[in-house]
Amino acid sequence: MATKKQALSKDRIVSMYMNYTLEHNEKPKSVFHFTKINDFTEAEFYSFFGTLESIEKEIFIIFMDKTIEMLDKNPDYQTYDMKSKLLSFYFTFFELITANRSYVVMTLKQHQNQLKNIMILGDMRKKFKSYISEIITDDYRTQQERLQEFQEKATTESFWFQFLLTIKFWMDDSSAAFEKTDIYIEKSVKASFELMNIVPIDSLIDFGKFIFKEKIQKK
Repeated sequence: MATKKQALSKDRIVSMYMNYTLEHNEKPKSVFHFTKINDFTEAEFYSFFGTLESIEKEIFIIFMDKTIEMLDKNPDYQTYDMKSKLLSFYFTFFELITANRSYVVMTLKQHQNQLKNIMILGDMRKKFKSYISEIITDDYRTQQERLQEFQEKATTESFWFQFLLTIKFWMDDSSAAFEKTDIYIEKSVKASFELMNIVPIDSLIDFGKFIFKEKIQKK
């Protein structure tokens, strides 16, 4: 009796793409090549994705969506303040990508031009900034009475930049269980929130010392 062919789905294509990339240490050469070795048609592929590059972007969207889904399942999460929510987001997100570290590092280092690598995160950037806007609390808006729309955009952009720096630190982190990334997250998020409240000195100095120590040790 013939084995029933597994139904094709977006998640299955993503899984096949990641497996191919890791097993061959490179991306598929073309949609034709990718579909042929995985026994489905180009027409089926295009019903889910427009290009191979769009799969790469989708993978990071999946990491983002899964992180938020896991956070929302925690009944205590909605009671957290903004800082605690962001810390929870960071630790959950980095736990997910650490489970897929080989693929993530390979993808974000595939081009010598760092801008091209960052562009892969373009769609995730929109979701991340939307997430930041959602967790900005009324208390924060009240404290910043002059907070205008452009200032809120600046806030979400600054948190995105911090997020990119954290990914870069994690990619370079060789400590056991990536414990230095955990320290980096705690210190950088604390410093960011104190900057927002215009009382930054202690945390910024502490964060600066940590970064300086890490850079010196690697030289």
